Amino acid sequence: MVYLDFEEPIKLLEEQLEKTREITETSGVDTSKSVKELEKTIAKTRKDIYSKLSAWQKVQVSRHPDRPYVLAYMNALSDNTFVELHGDRNVKDDKAMVGGLAKMDGKPVMFIGQQKGINAKMRLYRNFGMANPEGYRKALRLMQTADKFNIPIVCFVDTPGAYPGLEAEERGQGEAIARNIYEMFRIKVPIIVVIIGEGASGGALGIGVGDRVFMLEYTWYSVISPESCSSILFRTWDEKERAAEALKLTSDDMLNNKLIDGVIREPEGGAHTNHEESYANVKDAVLKALAELEKLKPEKRIALRIGKFEKMGVFND
Repeated sequence: MVYLDFEEPIKLLEEQLEKTREITETSGVDTSKSVKELEKTIAKTRKDIYSKLSAWQKVQVSRHPDRPYVLAYMNALSDNTFVELHGDRNVKDDKAMVGGLAKMDGKPVMFIGQQKGINAKMRLYRNFGMANPEGYRKALRLMQTADKFNIPIVCFVDTPGAYPGLEAEERGQGEAIARNIYEMFRIKVPIIVVIIGEGASGGALGIGVGDRVFMLEYTWYSVISPESCSSILFRTWDEKERAAEALKLTSDDMLNNKLIDGVIREPEGGAHTNHEESYANVKDAVLKALAELEKLKPEKRIALRIGKFEKMGVFND
């Protein structure tokens, strides 16, 4: 188990709990009463800590290495039917962008999302969830396939941003993201977007246009990461906590500013503490939204989708 710096009190209590249980195993002494008291203390401590997290601490939780990643959600939400589809039919198969067909409660659905990788080797293989242009073109191919066969789309966002390398720019990174945004407004089937970790910049927006956009409780969604913002404004990463507060990037901030449609609550202590509960919460939100959206005619859905995004931000004509 990996503990974040502000989770140190929880770590100490859980170490004490483990030692108490070992006493029973090694000596046979009944420690059940002490175990129950420690479990209650741990639950209370975790609740107290997570009830007053700062914006930067929520960013840290969103990056927790034990959080469930995209492929885990795709497999958990499907009826053991997820079939991954590969390639953009042009350049190659981008491993940072994954997607495929599945059935969820017996109904077909197209899943699309960014996969970061579950360990050092897989993170390199997945390019840390930073997609190249062919990744966004693969995502668009899957969306258009779903649209053709009247299959709803669910996008899972978890990326530190689109890949910023020279070769990505040479192959049209900006155009690929812009094309996805444009085409997602025209897709006739329902589109649901769920930010399950990091939602950074155009890398997130490339699969982020939806009829319903949800964020898990301890995730963030912003044009820039706190570290990069601090680096640009203050010429140092040391002001990242200040930048995180100013960016208003948490799920509650985004909901208050009417930039998302809802917040999906996480288990006490974050999604990494209870994967199954996280899957269940996301599935409930997705199925409820799909049931609402499928009642609308395609023309009405598209009009509402466009109108929702048109209302965002402040501008002068």
